[in-house]
Amino acid sequence: MAVAQGHLADEDGGEAPPVFRQAVDALRTARVRAEVELSPMPAPKRLAPHAYALEAAVVVEGEELADGRLILLHDPAGHEAWHGAFRVVTLARAELEPEMAADPLLPEVCWSWLTGALDARGAGYAEAGGTVSRSSSHHFGALADRPDTTEIEVRASWTPGLTPAGAPDVAAHLAAWCEFLCTSAGLPPAQDDQSGGIVSLPKRRGPR
Repeated sequence: MAVAQGHLADEDGGEAPPVFRQAVDALRTARVRAEVELSPMPAPKRLAPHAYALEAAVVVEGEELADGRLILLHDPAGHEAWHGAFRVVTLARAELEPEMAADPLLPEVCWSWLTGALDARGAGYAEAGGTVSRSSSHHFGALADRPDTTEIEVRASWTPGLTPAGAPDVAAHLAAWCEFLCTSAGLPPAQDDQSGGIVSLPKRRGPR
């Protein structure tokens, strides 16, 4: 099972509040699906006074099937748009099989994968919002022998619910997001996952 590491960014260069440190420690020790490789990335410094960032890739038999990043933001003074002091911001990308790329309901289905994964992990959230985009690439001339490709991209953010201690259960949010990445990559739910009813993409037939 992969364990998160990551980078902290404090806008003022000072010490982060204990509640944020607690959340970061929970992310750093979180265990996620074995297919997900987590690695540090620089955290943004202007989105909130305190931030922590990870990037992830879903890798199966040496092939990268999906990638993304997750950022935890914290503003001790609270943020009007967040309706809270914490915010999770994510990006996920995956290449699609042709039969899925043509599905007109694909954006709705992809969004349900994310919310369904959060619900299945018991990761409480509010004020969720995001966009689902798909883009197609067609090759010509010297590249004409390459197959057409379609990629799905999901950008999302939400305000995590707080535990009685006043910190969000970010380990559950990370695990849910990683499960969402795996679903986007066409993998079946993990054996210990409770996300019944979530339909995954067909498995890819070979390397990209």
